[in-house]
Amino acid sequence: MKNILLPTDFSDNSWNAIQYAIELFKDEKCNFFLLNTYTPMIYNLEYTSRFGLVEVMRDISKKNINDIQQRIESKFKNPNHNYNQISSFNTLTNEIQQLHEGNVMDLIVMGTKGATGLGEILFGSNTVHVIKSAKCPVLAIPSDFIFEPPNEILFPSDYDVSFNENRVKQIIDIAVTHNSRINILNVSDGYELSDEQEENKQKLAKLFKNVTHLFHSVNNESVTGAISEFQLSRQINLLVMINNKHSFFENLFFKSKINQIGFHLNTPFLVIPSGTKKN
Repeated sequence: MKNILLPTDFSDNSWNAIQYAIELFKDEKCNFFLLNTYTPMIYNLEYTSRFGLVEVMRDISKKNINDIQQRIESKFKNPNHNYNQISSFNTLTNEIQQLHEGNVMDLIVMGTKGATGLGEILFGSNTVHVIKSAKCPVLAIPSDFIFEPPNEILFPSDYDVSFNENRVKQIIDIAVTHNSRINILNVSDGYELSDEQEENKQKLAKLFKNVTHLFHSVNNESVTGAISEFQLSRQINLLVMINNKHSFFENLFFKSKINQIGFHLNTPFLVIPSGTKKN
């Protein structure tokens, strides 16, 4: 069974991501873990213990998680899905690290704050921290994004990653389940691929041999511009990237202002860490 972590702060945004995950994996057997972490804004253990603040926050967290599970089970009656509740006095990133060490999850699905204007932050800070630190794939769902099957997947790559089955397993699983087409996009800088890049491209072709896929090469001075143009020219339902340290990833997604990078994220975004391994 797939083990999927669903962090929630009980906002509409996190509820939207939960619904997306349930729809995406409706035909697969899954263990979903509903996670809420809580810490006082000003944390002093002696103070919070004396006044029972931790216990109050724990009780509120547990009640709200239970309410979320009841809401899910009343709306989505799916015998393929089991639900577990985790309420933890911890930071989100620390809790995720501990859960990963315990082999609790294969994938994290969480919401983003969305980006509706030039002054908006691309991702909420929690999402950024999780993507940067998580050792398993993270699927970020834009706020208010209504579920649609991922028929067209966009997978930009510079072919500087040595691909293997573990690194692309999540992509293949989604493509097989939803009969998706994977569009591999390489942004050319005017030079031919190196021997190593060509070898990595051929590895990718072999890994994707059982799913529909197309290789695209475009000339563009800006990787972000190429992605945006490709998304406009096709109905892309899911964007996927491997977060390897030598890629354009951090420059692309961790700038704070949209006008600094000229990129609007309006589709679900799957980030795969380069060190992804099977649990």
